[in-house]
Amino acid sequence: MFDSDGGKREAMSKVDTAWLRMERPTNLMMITGVLMFAAPLVPSAIKQLLGERFLAYRRFRQKAVNTPSGAYWETDEDFDLDWHVRVAALPGAGDKIELENFVGELASSPLDHSKPLWQFHVVENYRGGSVLVARIHHCYADGLALVQVMLSLTDTAPDPEKHAELTRTWLKRDGQNVWQRMLEPAQAKLGKALKVGNKVFDKMTEMINDPSVAADVAREGGEITRELANALLLPDDPLTLLKGPLGVVKRVAWAEPLPLEEVKTLGRVLDCTVNDVLLACASGALRGYLLDQGGEVDGLTIRATVPVNLRPLEHAKKLGNHFGLVFLELPIGEANPLRRLERVAACMRELKGSRQAIVTLGLLGALGMGPQALQAPALELFSRKATTVATNVPGPQQPLYMTGVEATELMFWVPQSGSIGVGLSILSYNGTVHFGLMGDAKRVRDPDAVTRRFGEEFEKLILIALMEDWDGTIASAGAEATLRHELIG
Repeated sequence: MFDSDGGKREAMSKVDTAWLRMERPTNLMMITGVLMFAAPLVPSAIKQLLGERFLAYRRFRQKAVNTPSGAYWETDEDFDLDWHVRVAALPGAGDKIELENFVGELASSPLDHSKPLWQFHVVENYRGGSVLVARIHHCYADGLALVQVMLSLTDTAPDPEKHAELTRTWLKRDGQNVWQRMLEPAQAKLGKALKVGNKVFDKMTEMINDPSVAADVAREGGEITRELANALLLPDDPLTLLKGPLGVVKRVAWAEPLPLEEVKTLGRVLDCTVNDVLLACASGALRGYLLDQGGEVDGLTIRATVPVNLRPLEHAKKLGNHFGLVFLELPIGEANPLRRLERVAACMRELKGSRQAIVTLGLLGALGMGPQALQAPALELFSRKATTVATNVPGPQQPLYMTGVEATELMFWVPQSGSIGVGLSILSYNGTVHFGLMGDAKRVRDPDAVTRRFGEEFEKLILIALMEDWDGTIASAGAEATLRHELIG
């Protein structure tokens, strides 16, 4: 779809349309990123950088326009970079709690749909340096594509003229393995899922209206429809303090970073992946929070929807959404940290052999094709089956610079959808692992009470490895009493 003037308007992909239409007052469809810097940023230099590199992606000059018959991109004739780049200062001491509150306020504030759906906020006074907070609507791109966009804004040396082109070097050295791990085994039948279109939507509508149809399809249907039926037949996640009615206020927090090499070593010692270790630690942190809040955790298992990249490696720098979702079980009710890790690892292995991600990507495309009135009940049906969204993005293991200033910490959150009120985010950068939580204020009153447990859960796993006399090389201390209390009582 193009205007007669030759290109100011173009049709939005069906999957991107689905993400645009998922917006709710209780769950805004923004990806929120936080970049902390060792020294002050100069706002005018940031604006110049964004004008040269961010706006090199034509899409970011375009508005997302939704209509009953479909959605499209339209060039903003009144585009104003000053509106999209704001300068802010933190109140009071200007420390971590003030920054978390500021980011929470931004995450609770909708973007202006009469303009391109993104903003950057330069926070000038944070621990002797600055912070850049980015908000970009999910309809523009998925998390991995936006990682590439953000990398394009950075350099690998303070002097931009001497830096190697980061996105190319990172993809060559680290990214190939990253994408291969996330693609396998789904890529083989991606085309099939994308072609099902309205047939998937029609079949899903039929199964929603008559659950017996889903049961029949689960036994006798083809591979794609069988996976869809199995997803529909999953029981709803249990109602807990983390799952229930949502409000419009979001709160965020992040933990002190962990050394990535220690996490890798622990994974090798316990014969599991880095991702398994980190998600097991997140499960333990949620368990501890629920116990402190007086919640019942015995036998409790909740699900996280985990994005799985389905973007071909050669398309890594393209925008748009090219990912599916899988349902990962988080064994909150398991008191033993090692058993908890084993269950997470076993579930991840099972998911790697499934086609869940393929099905959900095809379903998102079908939702974008179908009538908007039918999207809300379909979205709600799937969101009832999970309590949180969990993402883990491996970033460059080298220092990055923006306008000559070194980035010390990175964090981001993808939006939650439907009735899901908690988002977990794990990102590795320059030898460290960063863990953060975004939660609906009605579901998580104190997100710091969750994130500060993340490191403690990692310490427990380390102590187990040491107590079991594995031949590990980790050196750590400090959580033995807590560990003995949980394991022995």
